[in-house]
Amino acid sequence: MSRVIVVGAGVTGLSCAVRLLEAGHRVDVLARDLPLETVSAVAAALWYPYRAFPYERVTAWSAATFAELARLAKDERTGVTMRHGTEVHRERVADPWWASAVPTLTRVTALPGPYVDAWTFEAPVVEMPVYLRWLVDRLEELGGTLTRMALTALPEGDGAEVVVDATGLGARRMAGDTSVTPVRGQVVLVEQRGLDRWWLDSSGPGPVYVVPRSHDVVVGGTDDEGEWDRRVVPETAERILARATELVPALAGARVVGHRVGLRPARPTVRLEAEQRGVTRLVHCYGHGGAGVTLSWGCADEVVALVAGEGGTR
Repeated sequence: MSRVIVVGAGVTGLSCAVRLLEAGHRVDVLARDLPLETVSAVAAALWYPYRAFPYERVTAWSAATFAELARLAKDERTGVTMRHGTEVHRERVADPWWASAVPTLTRVTALPGPYVDAWTFEAPVVEMPVYLRWLVDRLEELGGTLTRMALTALPEGDGAEVVVDATGLGARRMAGDTSVTPVRGQVVLVEQRGLDRWWLDSSGPGPVYVVPRSHDVVVGGTDDEGEWDRRVVPETAERILARATELVPALAGARVVGHRVGLRPARPTVRLEAEQRGVTRLVHCYGHGGAGVTLSWGCADEVVALVAGEGGTR
């Protein structure tokens, strides 16, 4: 078995580290930002393949992750819950390209205006602060380590036989990959008022989603291409709440308990491949767009295969 350094401590890096430890490797995670400081901590984390390509590989990774999250939902310590919800549309649409990744997808046609089409399904909802702590606990339980370290480049040599690049937006610098770009997402956290279903409307000017958690509700959002600004914009928050309340009237008057902004690491396609740099095998795993949680376990399984030398190396 190999000594592996995983660079990046978001949901992708931690999931890869856990799977590698389970496979018997020695794993150390190095990251500038600790898990609760990453974009993963901002995510509403409804399982949904959003802004991730190519479709065929994303569907397979999503299906594998769905199955694993459904299993983890049986353990309340993980922060994973299975919740039913509905995605609404303002015009008739075909079944989603990822439909085969969920066990059951049911059409809904009796809808209030302006919606004319919808589907409902049960999906994992992941309470990220809880889940990220659980992943760290699992990492340490298996003998892995997590260290804050601001690297200037991906390590080569240094006693590591394999390096996993799970740097997200950091891949622009770490891997010299300028095709990775930020997609800014702003969300509002409101008090939990007994909501137990999620709602999504992706047919308007930017996504609208309402994702209930145990103590609050995540209301979003935005998808601002190429925007690096992480400051909360009050006018945007007001617009988010107005659109979400149109979708879910029960939100009217809900008390705001917080605001969050995160930068999704978008790329024309997810980069999941290995390359050889001298004596070090480098496995890239980044560019998951708005689907880091949704693809996490499926991608981690493939990373394990690449670390073992299965699959192509360029």
